[in-house]
Amino acid sequence: MSGLGGLNPSPGALVLALVQAQVPVVARPEDLLRAAEHLAGLLRGAKRGMPTLDLVVFPEYSLNGLDPATWLDDDLLCDLDGPEIALLRAACAEAGVWGCFSLMERNPDGAPWNSGIIVDDAGEVQLYYRKMHPWTPLEPWQPGDLGVPVCDGPKGSRLALIICHDGMLPEMAREAAYRGADVVLRTAGYTYPIRPSWRITNQANAFHNLAYTASVCLAGADSTGIRSMGEAMVCDVDGTVLEQGDGTPDRIVTAEVVPARAREARRSWGVENNLYQLGHRGYVAVEGGATDSPYTFMQDLVAGTYRLPWEDEVEHVDGTRSGFPAPAGVRARPGGATPAPRGPSGG
Repeated sequence: MSGLGGLNPSPGALVLALVQAQVPVVARPEDLLRAAEHLAGLLRGAKRGMPTLDLVVFPEYSLNGLDPATWLDDDLLCDLDGPEIALLRAACAEAGVWGCFSLMERNPDGAPWNSGIIVDDAGEVQLYYRKMHPWTPLEPWQPGDLGVPVCDGPKGSRLALIICHDGMLPEMAREAAYRGADVVLRTAGYTYPIRPSWRITNQANAFHNLAYTASVCLAGADSTGIRSMGEAMVCDVDGTVLEQGDGTPDRIVTAEVVPARAREARRSWGVENNLYQLGHRGYVAVEGGATDSPYTFMQDLVAGTYRLPWEDEVEHVDGTRSGFPAPAGVRARPGGATPAPRGPSGG
């Protein structure tokens, strides 16, 4: 059952709105507030037009824009306690709906973070995440240092947020699911060349983890003339596509998911219960299954010795070919890029 995209919610359904937000043009500080006002208007309008909505999800870069020439301009960055985020939080409280938002966040100790937040229907931040895997070499962001947080969401859901390129690494959605997420949100600014990979990974992330995935990109073009693809997409726990958008800017794609179905599958499935079976290999032959870690890449990551057989032949190892300065003298700290307090992750 789809409940007509959430118009007639099934029992226990979480009704989602994925906003294929028009790419904003941000050239001056006042443009940030204008972009925030636009997003707030879309959120209020969506809830007004469809009162069953529980959570409205906006894409990566929908506040700060996609022009790389502006990304490292300190005047065009945001703060968690800044006016743009305050406006968006107030819109959630006013409309009585949860929201997921993107911000390029000022970092006084280094390069900015590409961050995301989930705000509840009272305007309180329930999850705060920093993108773990910037889209190198084309993005200059500090790699995230808060892990993959999970929070309690509406309708009994457990929510996680991953951002854009994060979703291309299967370990990210797996970590979210391992921490209990049954609905994994993915926000992005991708353009059309990534379309096939976007669809494949959204479906695979759902099936690999028996989780719903709800994903959305920016749409339309800005001053660069390169069009983002929209392509909102909601996948069932078996990878089936439940709803899919197109490239229309500001189109709102709605869908329902039933978090209890994900939890039921994780407990009752035999074959293809992938999340459980990863840590209980061959439990038919071995009591409890094998619980070791036979994967050398996992062992090497933990030991800090991760190294590919072709490591010395990799051509792109910094952002200089994309016009960014080399990160001279900057080293990642163990467990993350920079020391930082954990945000209100709920997980």
